[in-house]
Amino acid sequence: MEPIKVDFSDGGRKKSVKSVLIPPERAGLKIAINIIVMLLTAGIAYYFLLPPLNPQDYKFYTYILIVLASYVVSAFITSGAFAKPEYVPYVKRRAIVPAIIAAVVCLVLIVGYLVSSPFFRAKSFSRILTIENADFADTVSVIDSMSDFNNVALIDSDAAEALADKTLGDFAALDLESQFELLTTDSTQINFKGSPYRIYPLRYGDIFKWFLNSVVGSDYEGIPGYVKVNLNTQQAELVTDYDIKYSTAEHFGEYLERVLRFRYPTYIFGEISFEIDEEGHPYWVVEHIKKTVGLLGGSDVQGIILVDAVTGESNYYTAEETAAENSEIAWIDQAYDANLLIQQYNYFGTYNGGFWNSLIGQSGVKKTSSGYSFLAIDDDVYLYTGVTSVSSDNSILGFFFINQRTKEAFFYNTTGATELAAEQSAQGKVQDMGWKASFPILLNIDGEATYFMALKDSSNIVKSYAMVNVEQYNVVAIPVNQNTDLRSCLEVYINGLAELSPAVIIDFAFDADSPSQVAPDNEPGADEYQTITGTVTDIRSAVINGTTYYYIELDNSDLYYYISASVTNKVMLLNVGDRITVTTADAGDGELAKAQSIGSPADAELPTEPALPQDETQITEEVQE
Repeated sequence: MEPIKVDFSDGGRKKSVKSVLIPPERAGLKIAINIIVMLLTAGIAYYFLLPPLNPQDYKFYTYILIVLASYVVSAFITSGAFAKPEYVPYVKRRAIVPAIIAAVVCLVLIVGYLVSSPFFRAKSFSRILTIENADFADTVSVIDSMSDFNNVALIDSDAAEALADKTLGDFAALDLESQFELLTTDSTQINFKGSPYRIYPLRYGDIFKWFLNSVVGSDYEGIPGYVKVNLNTQQAELVTDYDIKYSTAEHFGEYLERVLRFRYPTYIFGEISFEIDEEGHPYWVVEHIKKTVGLLGGSDVQGIILVDAVTGESNYYTAEETAAENSEIAWIDQAYDANLLIQQYNYFGTYNGGFWNSLIGQSGVKKTSSGYSFLAIDDDVYLYTGVTSVSSDNSILGFFFINQRTKEAFFYNTTGATELAAEQSAQGKVQDMGWKASFPILLNIDGEATYFMALKDSSNIVKSYAMVNVEQYNVVAIPVNQNTDLRSCLEVYINGLAELSPAVIIDFAFDADSPSQVAPDNEPGADEYQTITGTVTDIRSAVINGTTYYYIELDNSDLYYYISASVTNKVMLLNVGDRITVTTADAGDGELAKAQSIGSPADAELPTEPALPQDETQITEEVQE
């Protein structure tokens, strides 16, 4: 027998098994399988994650790393390295290329983040937004009469949502009750035909309801409508004239962002908002975001994508085209998301003096107050918020206004209470009632900057209103009877200012016959009346403040004419099919118009009771057939 030879040249150390490359059987086939798995992962991840193929977005880097990781995981599985450690060195060799690519991706991400950070680019961040100083009277329309309140939003988004939610019961007529809920995340405040509205898209209550209607249902045409709420009259309406097929609440091929990703693979999408044009047709407004500072910093809107919610057709408009006054899409009210604009102002307020000044010394450093609201100015919607010093949260330095369509920004310099302080002052007046104040909107009451708030109960039903003077914030006005009497609220407010500062004179027009509630119009003259003769096609009734009102639709008009039984008791005897003459001086708001008389024009009598109250929360009996 030959002697056993032992080589001690390596010092007697055992050679590591891991250092030996042992390829698995049919290694070439398994490499091909790994590549196929990686490609499938890339397709599936792209379909569900919807990343932009754009290095200015963090989702792009996440997507690349997921695809690379899928190849390495597949290599471990196909080689059997989890069960046979001797194949691990081979798999590591196979993973070198994906690992290098991943390292490069991470390096680009880290460097891009650093060169885009405020530490290096503070001045660039502060210049994203351009702000002009403005006079309060030139920025906010003066309110010096009761009729000026017709375009003021008297309720906030929470109260509007409570009203909108009640309209969903109207789907019972379509045998679709309990199927839908409000899609509040995409709700938008807009100006619609000169009035402030909040528009709510809908979605199916859950995935099962969606499946039963869209997949199982053979005649599915989309979500049948949306809800609009007039923030002044507090009237909510379910609009069922449009079948919305493309939505942020849809799935698969009708999911809005997926539709847009396949059309615009490199675009970075910002916020998506729901709006309607002047005819009520629904659209989605999608921000196209660009990075203006370095690789990853300073988000701003480069343009918008306007998507028809019914057909899915889309058109692209640059920011300049959207802001143009003669633009065909001038009806759009939100091209810039509120949170993006607040962020840009805070960049301006924080870094205007440089990065180190924002931390040390903080000379001139400002920030927005906690919250914001919207104002209707001309035909646009302006975001507004108070501005405070970083060292003080109790007083403001002024107000920041910005047009959400054109991005024109203004700063009004003043001092006074913050919105939160005004809320607390108003709530303190009604603390025994337990009411909560809405976020204030800023009004110009004959030159006086004034916070206006709705006071709501726990169900978000508006119970009263409050006014607080911005500069003299100890002037807090609540209607005498703590109701929704705007005239009383104004009288208390004006009297309070006069007592505190006799030099402050507010010349507010209180007509002797002006109603306590905000009326749609001033009382007309005799030459403004018109008569409409037609056949009654529908009659409805509601009890408001103890008075029964009748709503009558004629065959030759799209309006419902309303009148109280105390004006003419003939209305109680009307039936569908009767031919009548309505006398009115109200052009209507597209839905309702006030009738002065019902019957023969010669018998028309002017009513003596106040106009229809604008607060829908006072309705004590649901409108019924």
